[in-house]
Order: sequence, then structure tokens, then C-alpha cells
Amino acid sequence: MKLHYYPETDSLYIELREAAGTETREIADGVNADFDADGAVVGIDIDHASTKLDLTTLETSALPFRDLKAA
Repeated sequence: MKLHYYPETDSLYIELREAAGTETREIADGVNADFDADGAVVGIDIDHASTKLDLTTLETSALPFRDLKAA
């Protein structure tokens, strides 16, 4: 899973899997989910993320990390 923040558009993309999305559905106002050809969710895009989320911290709980990378 990867988090991508784009400050120029203030959007946060949560990449759940490295797979090509073939369909996008708006699941809430300004929140879109990308699906692959089999209907599995591959990512979630949040528009105006800084007004909807606290982007100053990232907290995880009990995730089985093999690698933790910060860019």
C-alpha cells in the first residue's frame, strides 16, 4: 500500500494494490474508488484532502510491515 499526496491539487491517493484501474466510481462527495477489471478495489482518491483529513500525522496499528519507506 502506498500513499501519494499531490499538493498542487490537494488530493490524496491511497494505492491499495499495484494494478491498473479500469473503472472509477464516486463513493462519496470528492472520494473516488478505482477498480480493476475483476471489480477489486485498487485505490482511493480523496479530493481536497487537507480539508477532510489531518495530514500532519500518520499512525498505524498492528500492521505486519516488511518494509517502511518514506520519500
